[in-house]
Amino acid sequence: MLLQQSPSAVALIDVRVHQPPDLAKHLERLQAYAGRAAPGSLGHRQLDWLLVLQQGLGHTPYCLEVVREGKTRGLLGLAYVKSLLFGRFLVSLPYVNYGGVLADDDEAAGRLIERAVQLADELGVRFLELRQERAISHPALTTRANGKVHMRRPLPGSPEELWKQLDGKVRNQVRKGQKSGLTVTWGGVDLLSEFYAVFSHNMRDLGTPVYPRRLFRAVLEQFPGQAELCVVRTGGAAAAAALVLHGRGVTEVPSASSLRQYNKTCANMLMYWHLLERAVQRKQAVFDFGRSTPGSGTYGFKEQWGAAPSPAEWQYYMRRGTVTDMRPDNPRYQRLIRLWQRLPVWLTRLIGPAIVRGIP
Repeated sequence: MLLQQSPSAVALIDVRVHQPPDLAKHLERLQAYAGRAAPGSLGHRQLDWLLVLQQGLGHTPYCLEVVREGKTRGLLGLAYVKSLLFGRFLVSLPYVNYGGVLADDDEAAGRLIERAVQLADELGVRFLELRQERAISHPALTTRANGKVHMRRPLPGSPEELWKQLDGKVRNQVRKGQKSGLTVTWGGVDLLSEFYAVFSHNMRDLGTPVYPRRLFRAVLEQFPGQAELCVVRTGGAAAAAALVLHGRGVTEVPSASSLRQYNKTCANMLMYWHLLERAVQRKQAVFDFGRSTPGSGTYGFKEQWGAAPSPAEWQYYMRRGTVTDMRPDNPRYQRLIRLWQRLPVWLTRLIGPAIVRGIP
């Protein structure tokens, strides 16, 4: 995100709102701007993710563009999330942990937020949510959530260097996985069924509605050559699986799961070693483990691999309710979570996607 002082000279500035099918003809130009405005970060993928979210979850995409003197000076990708169960939201961006404003200067950033707020009012959403790494000062953004952090690890130049940098306990667990008769396979859509079987089972165990299979297919199709699946098997059965996405110097893991019954085999540890090794082999500079709450179990898991916290600043324009209304740790959902954990997996796969698509 590039934020500088705006030019002193008054220039004609316009904010345009792009939606399908109009968005398609502007996509290449806007993607080129996003790549320049977010070098070395994940934010440049906003427009690709808008298409994934539209195809995989049925969200309505919006792309706000600031134009000054005939040139793009900023953009903001937004997904309109709506359901009868939870209401309506405007988010940048759901499912992934990033999004928010990309702008050349404060003036462009301010205009994007003003238009997003106006759009939130027009759509009657409960809130506008901007998932950013740096807070932007704006009077409409009255609420912040910064209790989580991005966990990221710099990568060395070779797998051998990576191995030497790992803690001895981590290496021992990886070795245990290597000696447990596990196999590791990389692929694409051909591995989707195994990936989804592990992922949906794990989501049921966590008490969380599962995303639809078509979301992951959309990711694989939208990012050819960048998105891939990793499956760890034992005795022919999938024990752990992950969706990996390689970008401009950054490899991220949007979704990963392992089955608890195979914990003793260290299948999850072996998988993460291969994920990191894969990123190094592709000459990536950073491995992004995703967000975690400091002090949590997932934070400790990522920290043992050498990941360190980076800021995660989520900002809100609130219209109704509070941010905590939609958080899974809200006490009102604890009974529902326990009930969900007792449902058969096949049933959660059937009804889960319709529920989770309405959760921002």
